[in-house]
Amino acid sequence: MKFHNNFNDEIVLHRLNCVRNNNHRPFARHQAGGNMPYLGLNTTTDDHEAKASPADVRRKNRQLIFRLLFPTNQYSRAELGRRTGLSRAAVSDVVGQMLEEGLLRETGQAPSGGKGKRGTLLSIDTDRLRIISIDLTQEHLLHGAVTNLLGQPLRHAEVTLNTGSFVSVDVIIELIEKMLGMSDGDVIGIGVSSPGVVDNGVVRSSTMRGWNNLDLSTPIAEHFGLEVNVSNDATAAMLTERFFGQGGPNMLFVCIERGIGSAILLSDTPVIGELHAAGEIGHISIDLDGPLCPCGKRGCLETMISGTALKKQLSTADVEQHQNILARAGRYLGQALSMPVGLLDMADVCVYGQPNIINETFVDAAQRYLDAATSSSFHKHTVIRRCECGPDITVQGEAIAAVFQHLTK
Repeated sequence: MKFHNNFNDEIVLHRLNCVRNNNHRPFARHQAGGNMPYLGLNTTTDDHEAKASPADVRRKNRQLIFRLLFPTNQYSRAELGRRTGLSRAAVSDVVGQMLEEGLLRETGQAPSGGKGKRGTLLSIDTDRLRIISIDLTQEHLLHGAVTNLLGQPLRHAEVTLNTGSFVSVDVIIELIEKMLGMSDGDVIGIGVSSPGVVDNGVVRSSTMRGWNNLDLSTPIAEHFGLEVNVSNDATAAMLTERFFGQGGPNMLFVCIERGIGSAILLSDTPVIGELHAAGEIGHISIDLDGPLCPCGKRGCLETMISGTALKKQLSTADVEQHQNILARAGRYLGQALSMPVGLLDMADVCVYGQPNIINETFVDAAQRYLDAATSSSFHKHTVIRRCECGPDITVQGEAIAAVFQHLTK
């Protein structure tokens, strides 16, 4: 399994020194499909926020140290000081607070570097604090998990849904209450991943769930008195691929299940869009005379190659027709991807879905179309690959989003 550290040390040092001088704001809370915090570095400056209070600086230092250690790095206090440019006193103060809170733990002695006392290694504490993560993307059930600070599920629970039943906030609250009773540690946040367009905790539109302007975060936060993060499901899944899969800091992530969603990561920053709808690739029409989509258009990608659409097409097909159906679906995906790949100069496309659909036939057909549409002397070859993170990808990513939000408090 591959783990990633998403910071360039030299950039981190430069930005942090700016914070210490109170003349630049390198980190900002970032609305990612809801209220997921910013993962990368902010290079913009707001004059009215140029002067940070001591509490702001401490919070930013805490975020920085946590992100340097996340998910599985181990550093001594001295090494954290070298990597961040923080003083010994500042590192000691922040680390002490995070140890007491349960975010970090001491894990042993650093390797000997010569004369002098060896430092104590620090890492993310996975034993004390918990996150409740809820996945709302499955057709016939709601899936919940109690996770550690790495988003790794420790316990699961589900609520079975009747076909076509409306999912109310009360049903989600009931599942969360069940999960709280299963937790073996203090719960510091709740994460909810939803299909559709999510804006600051409100699901603006979800054709899958039939929701419009449904506020998920407020009633859940008020009921439990905990921080609540609501993210688009594809954005949440992308975080798992980033930290625990093969994804780098620049990635186009596509999720093909009941519907189709995508998420974009540029320089470790999720791209959200002006109306929080970036990544809604499923509702791009690739055939204006195609089947009618619930969104009102015809020939949307979701009506052509979603998991639901393909399963229906495959159900009555023979072996040869199976291959043709999946190859055609792959070409449709390659067609839809060609414009954003060319526009963003993206080299990595990761596709998540059932292995009997997102198989070699599908991926090869998508790759051939994309190569034909985007290859040039100035564009690096783009690789389309299948995500291998497993069925808990969404709950784990949403838990990670909730942990990062907790750090902004």
